[in-house]
Amino acid sequence: MYQRLDGNDWQHIWVVSDLHGCYDALMAALKARRFNPYADLLISVGDLIDRGPESLRCLALLKERWFRAVRGNHEQMALDALATNDFSLWRLNGGSWFSQLESAQKEEAATALLACANLPLILEIRCTNGLNVIAHADYPSSTYQWQKPVSSERVLWDRDRLMGFMVGKGQNIAGADHFWFGHTPLDKRYDFPPLHYIDTGAVFDGYLTLAQLQ
Repeated sequence: MYQRLDGNDWQHIWVVSDLHGCYDALMAALKARRFNPYADLLISVGDLIDRGPESLRCLALLKERWFRAVRGNHEQMALDALATNDFSLWRLNGGSWFSQLESAQKEEAATALLACANLPLILEIRCTNGLNVIAHADYPSSTYQWQKPVSSERVLWDRDRLMGFMVGKGQNIAGADHFWFGHTPLDKRYDFPPLHYIDTGAVFDGYLTLAQLQ
């Protein structure tokens, strides 16, 4: 469930919002920031796939030495579909691209998707800005602790904390300097320190958000 990285291994570190197949937008954003694939690191909050035009190319990022990701609910829907051969829920949520692939690409995609089972749900990295915790939707506890048992379903799907903040009743999380979440498309990045919600709806005519941690 957890993965720990050491920020000292990279020069610059960014976290990026839900990609949803928006590969070209990501490459443009990295170019604008003069991202160095030999020295820098990009961490995704999950949902590499579905809805956008380049899910397969976004999945291929998992092979890059400069890229890390936590698992999103869309990767989980894909894993569940492949495990049960029931594609209905995934297809309803943007997974129809998979069935439209030709056989060789479908095999490539299936292999990449199955590898998503090894993605952590929660990633911890200490950078120059402090201790950062990255998860897709939420860290479902009032206090973060390394290897603490939490609900994987809530990590992937829960919006209750964010909805609380939106009406002035949000509850913060202790135990780290920054928490980074995606999952819920928003009109802009919302910060409720130490919590940051950065899915700015790139695939819904919004834009990718990249936040620099180091």
